[in-house]
Amino acid sequence: MSYLVYVTVPQKDAALRLARLLVERRLAAGANVLPGAFSVYRWQGKVREAEECLLLAQVSRAAFADVMALVRQEHPYQLPCVVALPLEDGLRPFLRWIDRNSRPLA
Repeated sequence: MSYLVYVTVPQKDAALRLARLLVERRLAAGANVLPGAFSVYRWQGKVREAEECLLLAQVSRAAFADVMALVRQEHPYQLPCVVALPLEDGLRPFLRWIDRNSRPLA
């Protein structure tokens, strides 16, 4: 099974940096960076608003723990939004491509 890993990042350059790290290290098969998100959230007891960038990475199940570790280490937020959405169905060759190109660190 593969995942679409959803990460919010404060700026486009930080999202691109994370995306490149994930793909260069073969943790993610690919990643999409979507600037222009506007988030409303509760943090430290207050409702806050911020412009953010979305990072969507295609990740194999086997690589997810290493993806999580890298994002936690490199992300600028104290508590980053990182969630894995299971890809239960899709174009089979694409799903195989994710699994072939997303591997845990050795």
